[in-house]
Amino acid sequence: MPVYRNLDTIDAYGELAATAPFDVRKLSAERLARLSVPVAAGLEFCYGAAPVDAAHVAALQRLADQHELIAKYRELLRGAVVNTGESRPVLHHLLRGEPIGPVTYRDRDQGAFYRAQRTAFGQFAARVRSGDEVGATGKAFRTVVQIGIGGSDLGPRALYLALREWVATQPGAVTLEARFVSNVDPDDAAAVLSDLDFATTLFVVVSKSGTTQETLTNQQFVADLVRRGGHDFDPLHHTVAVTSQTSPMARNDGYRAVFSIDDSIGGRYSATSAVGGVILSLALGPEVFERLLAGATEADRAALEPRVSANAALLDALIGVYQRNVLGFATTAVLPYSQALSRFPAHLQQLDMESNGKSVNRAGTPVEYATGPIVFGEPGTNGQHSFYQLLHQGTTVVPLQFIGFRASQRGQDTEFDGSTSQTKLNANLAAQIVAFARGTSNANPNKTFTGGRPSTLIVGQSLTPEALGALLAHYENKIMFQGFAWNVNSFDQEGVQLGKVLTKAVLGGKPDAELAAAGALLGL
Repeated sequence: MPVYRNLDTIDAYGELAATAPFDVRKLSAERLARLSVPVAAGLEFCYGAAPVDAAHVAALQRLADQHELIAKYRELLRGAVVNTGESRPVLHHLLRGEPIGPVTYRDRDQGAFYRAQRTAFGQFAARVRSGDEVGATGKAFRTVVQIGIGGSDLGPRALYLALREWVATQPGAVTLEARFVSNVDPDDAAAVLSDLDFATTLFVVVSKSGTTQETLTNQQFVADLVRRGGHDFDPLHHTVAVTSQTSPMARNDGYRAVFSIDDSIGGRYSATSAVGGVILSLALGPEVFERLLAGATEADRAALEPRVSANAALLDALIGVYQRNVLGFATTAVLPYSQALSRFPAHLQQLDMESNGKSVNRAGTPVEYATGPIVFGEPGTNGQHSFYQLLHQGTTVVPLQFIGFRASQRGQDTEFDGSTSQTKLNANLAAQIVAFARGTSNANPNKTFTGGRPSTLIVGQSLTPEALGALLAHYENKIMFQGFAWNVNSFDQEGVQLGKVLTKAVLGGKPDAELAAAGALLGL
């Protein structure tokens, strides 16, 4: 079995730290054209504007080998108990394929179980979309509302928004509108639900534990609105549940259907499970969801390549480790030049920061080096008119992760001032890559850009379901490799739990003095 060691005990890490970074101000056309690696589904990872050269890549290869990163990935894929904090395997790759073969867990073929679930909710979605499955009043469903929070909201919402315009362009497209309620703030639910026709609305309630307070409260919010609206049907007859087989919701006390996830799938890694699959299949079609899974599993298989220079997820991960631990960059920005990916940075924020925001290693010992970065982002070109000022001229260097596509999803465009909208979008992206790297001097210091701001680019022809699946899996695998390199458990989230415990104390009427004082400020 692979040995888990702290980063600062790896010889190659010291070698990497002794190697001066490539000065991205020396960016060249030849370098930009040469330094790219296939991801999957037509995507390319381009790192010409990253602060690494051949010597760094060689050192990163030695770091990967000494850390046994590919062996650890294979161990995870075999179903080993990699999530040591919760004594569970990590099986989200099996949701879309079997990269190295079947896995048995608790006497069950997990891949077969996930495929059976996909078949079940795919068939249910097909019946809803065809009108064979109707509401309590006999009307067809027109809207689907997902009620969930965290991983039960961010990933599915990001994927839906990413593909709804693509689906609209397909011949014979059938779409149901999807909406999402996540925040326990009643204004969220009230705004989302205010104009719904409940007779034609299907709800998807998602909670792995079946006890998530925000989700159950919002489910009750729906029930109250249905009853106050004078409808004479049980809201549960318009509700399907996605939950674990051991949760209270799994008893199917009145739900129209129940679809299963299990404890080996972390919430932030669950977008390709029933958590995302049910609403994506309902709103966009089960065949679209299957195409997304195909792109994801292609990227999962590509991540098994042992050569760092040919493995996009591994190279991206190790460049990130170099920037975090050697160059000391604490933050990274995800900047998709695609409005369809407007919520993708928010999903990656959870995926990365909840996974690798750890200060103890897998054995529970404090680490003496930096781990996961702070992640933020917005789509271009909107971000250019917002926080790019700090990125260009601020005192903090922020590595940038650009995402772009050569063509739009809808293919609709206009020409103004000699160029189309899509051309302007991509011209902006190209300009930003060069501007951040190269900078420019000026007699006026206020107009001087020091440059030296590193970036990478993931680029494809267009944002299809396959490309989206590959993009999602790329980042999941990148974060996994970084967690292995930092020797942290990327698959638990104890930092989420403390607030829940203290909230229960406040709601249960047993707060300590400080909790009571904080509550008093809020009228509790």
